[in-house]
Amino acid sequence: MESDNKTHNHSQHPSHKHEIPRLNRAIGQLEGIKKMIEERRYCPDIIIQLKAVQSAIKHIETNILKTHLEECVKSSFSDPEAAKEKINEIKNLLDKLQN
Repeated sequence: MESDNKTHNHSQHPSHKHEIPRLNRAIGQLEGIKKMIEERRYCPDIIIQLKAVQSAIKHIETNILKTHLEECVKSSFSDPEAAKEKINEIKNLLDKLQN
């Protein structure tokens, strides 16, 4: 998913590299699900694995959002206009996460 605002300076953003192993596990799980489907495995088993991937992705999403709030949003508190912008950004993000 691409950001709506292309002007962010990436060097100022926190690193999320610690999430890479969790992403790699999710990718591995997806490959396993693909193989299960190719092998015509039992539907509930596939669904359980899909739910596990969703849970893993949700965990990564939550961690990145927490970091954004703790680092990016927190730094905007000293500037009322920047704070307002960040609040609107979070509102828009929450709207997108619901869909």
